[in-house]
Amino acid sequence: MTYRILQLLTIILPTLLIGGFEYIRHEFLLGHLSMETGNLYITILTFILSLLFSFWVFRMIRTTNDKLVEEQSKRAVYEERERLARELHDGIAQSLFFLNIKLKQGDIKAASRAVSVIDNDMRQAIFNLRSKPEVNDSLSNRLSKWLSEWSSITGIDIEEKIDIPYNSFSVKEEVQIFAIIQEAFTNIRKHSGSSNALIEIKGTQDKWKIKIADDGNGIDTKKSNERKYGLSMMQERAKQLGAKFEIIKRKMGGTEIIVTKENNQ
Repeated sequence: MTYRILQLLTIILPTLLIGGFEYIRHEFLLGHLSMETGNLYITILTFILSLLFSFWVFRMIRTTNDKLVEEQSKRAVYEERERLARELHDGIAQSLFFLNIKLKQGDIKAASRAVSVIDNDMRQAIFNLRSKPEVNDSLSNRLSKWLSEWSSITGIDIEEKIDIPYNSFSVKEEVQIFAIIQEAFTNIRKHSGSSNALIEIKGTQDKWKIKIADDGNGIDTKKSNERKYGLSMMQERAKQLGAKFEIIKRKMGGTEIIVTKENNQ
């Protein structure tokens, strides 16, 4: 039902019912109903009509809004998947080019490493893209499922400390946060050489903190243009969230990424 029809019904129905009752009362029931009784009846009729009509209208509005939210959720997730698919295409194209060069040079070891990189990238991309959007699931649950499967695939143990209320973020914010976490753990798998990782998330929509750490080699952005791209992507997403992005080489070994949003940011 369109909003125009709903608007017309809002105007016409009360007018017809209440006006019709008043007409019938004055034309046919004036000798049978006193003025006080008639006023009481019209008051009760108006109340019942308003109550029923408001329930009907707001139920329609709520249903329409739920459909819009669901469509927006799916659209945001599919847009993120399209981005991941483009990145996968570009990454595989670069790896295949490198593989071709090394094969021509007869460098079998380097070619073997390139094949391994392609295989790992494909597995990670398929893992990221295969699940259907779960628009009614909480961010905490989706992260826990993703991290559990990531740990199974990579063999890296993860300690999770996730404490965020349900529906703390909009759909777009959840997509951005999820993408930052995915990229951070992709870097851990590709570059860190770690055996353990940690993720901590706490706070609400206006004030929150994400901490991701590993016990690997520690950050060295000079050695990998690919990693630089991943870091810049995370920084850009943090900026879109209005959050601060930090990356630290830990003294005890490994790398720590912190994304923080404060009330005044």
